[in-house]
Amino acid sequence: MSIVLITGGVRSGKSAFAEQLAKERSASVLYVATGVCTDEEMEARIVLHRKRRPASWGISETPYDAADGVAAYHAYDAVLFDCVSTWISNLLIAVPEERLRNEKETKRINEEVERWLALAKQYEGTLIVVTSETGLGGVAMSRLGRWFQDVLGSVNQRIAAEADDVYAVLSGIPWQIKGAGI
Repeated sequence: MSIVLITGGVRSGKSAFAEQLAKERSASVLYVATGVCTDEEMEARIVLHRKRRPASWGISETPYDAADGVAAYHAYDAVLFDCVSTWISNLLIAVPEERLRNEKETKRINEEVERWLALAKQYEGTLIVVTSETGLGGVAMSRLGRWFQDVLGSVNQRIAAEADDVYAVLSGIPWQIKGAGI
């Protein structure tokens, strides 16, 4: 098994780069989509992603329980998980406001990530994981935003520690920051 983590800012080109890597690795690709269509803008983003990827790729829409979708990975040579930041957002938004930044909720989300990672490590193909980098902007102005930055920052570090290769995409240009190619 090989994990490739691709991080970068919002609209940096990380998904397009991940799609290109997946095409280069195999024709047998499962695209794991974590987005939830909540409004017209999100719908447009989902449509854009659908148009870019080959029709031959498999699709697994897994916005909440990523670990439950891992069994489908084994039927493909490569899996593109797009993206961790949206998955974490979905989990945080589902938490009632009075429990924001609650240690038990944070622990539960981290345990979900660990469960997904443990199952994903049993997959024998290439797992390409896309995420947004939280450390490129200022501190969020809302309590939920700060919690998102804290949780996603630690989740990204956890996945990067397991990854064989890590790329940062800036303005559409990928830079390998971990792995054999550097």
